[in-house]
Amino acid sequence: MADPHQLFDDTSSAQSRGYGAQRAPGGLGYAPASASPQEAFLADPVSNMAMAYGSSLAAQGKELVDKNDWEVQYQQDTPVAPRFDVNAPDLYIPAMAFITYVLVAGLALGTQDRFSPDLLGLQASSALAWLTLEVLAILLSLYLVTVNTDLTTIDLVAFLGYKYVGMIGGVLMGLLFGKIGYYLVLGWCCVSIFVFMIRTLRLKILAEAAAEGVPVRGARNQLRMYLTMAVAAAQPLLMYWLTFHLVR
Repeated sequence: MADPHQLFDDTSSAQSRGYGAQRAPGGLGYAPASASPQEAFLADPVSNMAMAYGSSLAAQGKELVDKNDWEVQYQQDTPVAPRFDVNAPDLYIPAMAFITYVLVAGLALGTQDRFSPDLLGLQASSALAWLTLEVLAILLSLYLVTVNTDLTTIDLVAFLGYKYVGMIGGVLMGLLFGKIGYYLVLGWCCVSIFVFMIRTLRLKILAEAAAEGVPVRGARNQLRMYLTMAVAAAQPLLMYWLTFHLVR
């Protein structure tokens, strides 16, 4: 019963029920549960389009993960040039990273009042000597293990030279934020280069064993696996050895 002191009747609930009844069957409101896919898309086109786009991105991402993008492309048994294949070893980044590492080392020594041309030359020659020893040790190990691979000396120099990028980042963060920044950035770069070397050398060394029909758990294949792990594990050790004295 209406209030005798009320001048007008409250019709808001009735209007809202009528408005909802008019929007429910179709239009731009939410479609009922029993609506067909066409009616559901028409009912809320924005959200359905977003869901369709998200599903498409998920499918493309799964395809990229399933595909082995680490392999170097070949054309008539010859590796494709680096400018046509992002996975091909290239000496540009390692060479520029080595030069930049020497310059950053000089900057670090200068900020600590320890700079001298002889010390900077010793830093550069030490890094170059360790790189040469690495290449020679890997070539000798490949010969002793009798690995039939297409790895060349230039390829090894390129792969081993990528660690200088992480060394540069570690030293720069050490200069800006002290030893905490140095250890955090260098640690992340060490893990990254370890995974990179495992994924790269596994395709170059262990894949040859599979192609030759060598058993997975055979003695020769285990030696190849140990060689791959040793090369990958040596990269973080050298990264720390060549940079720890530059941060104080």
